[in-house]
Amino acid sequence: MFTFILPAAEQAIPLGKLLRRLGFSLTLRRKLKQIPGAVRLNGRPAPWPSLVIPGDRLTVDWPDETAIVPLPLPLVIRYEDDHILVADKPAGLLVHPASGPPEPTLANAVVHHLRACGQSGAFHPVHRLDRNTSGLILIAKNPYIQHLLFADGGKAVDRTYLALVTGRPQPPAAIIDAPIGRHPHSIVERIIRPDGQAARTSYQTVAAAGPHSLLSLRLHTGRTHQIRVHLAHIGHPILGDDLYGGSTALIGRPALHAAALAFNHPFTGQRLSLASPLPEDVSRLLAELQSQT
Repeated sequence: MFTFILPAAEQAIPLGKLLRRLGFSLTLRRKLKQIPGAVRLNGRPAPWPSLVIPGDRLTVDWPDETAIVPLPLPLVIRYEDDHILVADKPAGLLVHPASGPPEPTLANAVVHHLRACGQSGAFHPVHRLDRNTSGLILIAKNPYIQHLLFADGGKAVDRTYLALVTGRPQPPAAIIDAPIGRHPHSIVERIIRPDGQAARTSYQTVAAAGPHSLLSLRLHTGRTHQIRVHLAHIGHPILGDDLYGGSTALIGRPALHAAALAFNHPFTGQRLSLASPLPEDVSRLLAELQSQT
């Protein structure tokens, strides 16, 4: 539930205009308009043409409508409050149900957790992770919070990844700036192409790992497969990433981990910084490779 009291110093304002000013998207405002009692002024259902005057208490509530089936799956939570949840996703788990045969997903686990704790809310991811990428994912519990966190395309959320890559990049730190688009013969694969979407990734070498390297990477944009495509583009594909030229001899999935998140809380403004340790398979491989140095 969202609550707001119009300050005494403000002027009276139409309800719809106030909701827009508070960051409610057009889609969400239209949805709320169709739900009786979802928007209230001073505890009473508010007709859409209502005028909000100083001192009025506005409350907005969302029905817990979701088609996602709760499933009691293992769930590692790194942070949670009434509005957001940060989960640590294992490799091999889809974030959200997809087309094809039904299978357990992170969404099923989160909805089960919310219901088991007696919480309202649903599953509204602010960003995504590929099935075989492990690590942190930020989830809003209602569409309003999701919109606030994604209002600038998700740029306000700083995401840092760790990856084991083939070879040793030169220079050891740089920005990869290369547009990404669909492969003309694949619905999955992405490639560097002049007419693609702008994409920028920073990388820094953290450690040598035998003939390979551990890189820290930061996303400046959020294109599909961005890190994987960019690293392959500079000749240093991620180990285990056979879609983009990485060898699977040492690990059977891309050695890519969403290691850190930092963002300002949409309500409190508090800066939150969260971290996730390397999963066991990548950590073990790193140790084995470093023993060869």
